[in-house]
Amino acid sequence: AALIRLCAADGLTVRAAGAGHSHSPVVMNEEVIIDTSGLSGVIEVDPGEKQAWIRAGSPIYSLGRQLHEHGLALRNQGDIDRQLLGGVIATGTHGTGRDLQNLSAAVVALRMILPTGEKVTCSRLENPDIFEVARLGIGSAGLVTDIRMQLTDSVVLQESGMILDYELLAEDIGLLTDRHERFEFFWYPGSDSATVKIIDPTDEGPIYPLAEEGERQAWSFEVLPSHRPHLHTEMEYSIPRDRGRACFEEIRSLIRRDFPAVSWPVEYRTVAADDIWLSMASGRDTVTISVHQDIREDETDYYRACESVFLSYGGRPHWGKVNYLSAAQLAGLYPQYENWWRIRKELDPDGIFLNAWARSVDPTRTA
Repeated sequence: AALIRLCAADGLTVRAAGAGHSHSPVVMNEEVIIDTSGLSGVIEVDPGEKQAWIRAGSPIYSLGRQLHEHGLALRNQGDIDRQLLGGVIATGTHGTGRDLQNLSAAVVALRMILPTGEKVTCSRLENPDIFEVARLGIGSAGLVTDIRMQLTDSVVLQESGMILDYELLAEDIGLLTDRHERFEFFWYPGSDSATVKIIDPTDEGPIYPLAEEGERQAWSFEVLPSHRPHLHTEMEYSIPRDRGRACFEEIRSLIRRDFPAVSWPVEYRTVAADDIWLSMASGRDTVTISVHQDIREDETDYYRACESVFLSYGGRPHWGKVNYLSAAQLAGLYPQYENWWRIRKELDPDGIFLNAWARSVDPTRTA
């Protein structure tokens, strides 16, 4: 709080750093970046409500065991668990599952520091406007310090994986989505094959030592994350679920026709609808489609071509991944976009929490 007050007095902008997993300039700042990793750990657990206060600098991988000791778990999490919780909710990060929302949707309340240095608590009932802006805040609403999360019972998950020819898989995408709690696949352009992953709860106990990815049976925090060591850039768009397969088919055709050298896979997942103003799944069940490229390669032409396809299907970009959109384009994708920025500006009229990227997508900047 003292540092933020000093920065505000000196006219310096502030951003909070997460784990550096994002592929977008959402964190980059020319002036002051706050390292929140010291704000880590579970503060308080309410087993009856299945909720917990957690510090925003907590890495996702550190929470599984702590929450499991209380018989609880995150409702869902992504394929990678290196991110800090504050960064996860700031960008709407998600896992997969037809009825499972992103992690921001599990936020019940927040404690945060405003540009004045004032510490506030917000929820749907207390400071609701601040809560609406901060529960998916793209680093621009204030410094979140503590997060109260809605949790679920800790369960054992059974994972199965297989490799299928895409033509065989395509006809069953809808069936697999409906039949299993979690379903996703990676399609590989060169071979036209897909690695499919299915995860469901089981009444059986965990099996140790853990098997390889695709064969694990253990507690959710042990099964959901996977090791992803290869450095890459990524673009991901969320498409209305009923248009997801058609969009994927067009991306597949685009790659095979115009980018035959691309070898990195295309990922397909599902996320349930929520009511968060800047959520990629706001108001609609979604399919998320992700394209990747080696970090040593120039992805610009490839990603711009994919983005054109995504936008033609009403896609919304993941805040933590590459996109090339303007403020006007984003406002066309989110009904509450300008309202979100209006409230944000009331909280931070001097733009203390805006970096160059955030200013470029702020529709109020010329008002």
